[in-house]
Amino acid sequence: MKVFISWSGEDSRKIASELYEWLPMVVQSIQPYMSSESIDKGTRWASSIANELEGTHVGIVVLTPNNVTAPWINFEAGALAKIVDDTRLAPILFGLKPSDVGTPLSQFQVTLFNKEDILKLLKSINICGGDDALPEARLEKMHGALWDDLLGSKPNQPLENACMG
Repeated sequence: MKVFISWSGEDSRKIASELYEWLPMVVQSIQPYMSSESIDKGTRWASSIANELEGTHVGIVVLTPNNVTAPWINFEAGALAKIVDDTRLAPILFGLKPSDVGTPLSQFQVTLFNKEDILKLLKSINICGGDDALPEARLEKMHGALWDDLLGSKPNQPLENACMG
């Protein structure tokens, strides 16, 4: 199942990169796409992104205080939202409250970066996997086992605090 990870700015890119690595460890059927990780050098990036957006099941938008109003974030989110009606779009908030998010992203159910909300997001993503979906108990176990790997991904700067100011 394809998961498109959208980011803008250095903080957001670092977080997106960690999610790019972590998500398929928890739900093995996830095939993450992130422009800085997934586009080969010399490739036309706009064509690559457009092709990937068409086959995406879930979009994750990494929002930080530095990019919450960035035009690129809104462009990719809009493209994800209108390509496929059943595509899920999940803004993940780092150092933000839901009230900090304006339209058009405020119309989507946001995910706070905490253990409970990320598990809820994983369950939503897992449902999109259809026959490849993990049993819920296994998903919960994988999430619990690997949560600290995501939090401790940066020495001396846990991801949890990466964008808290």
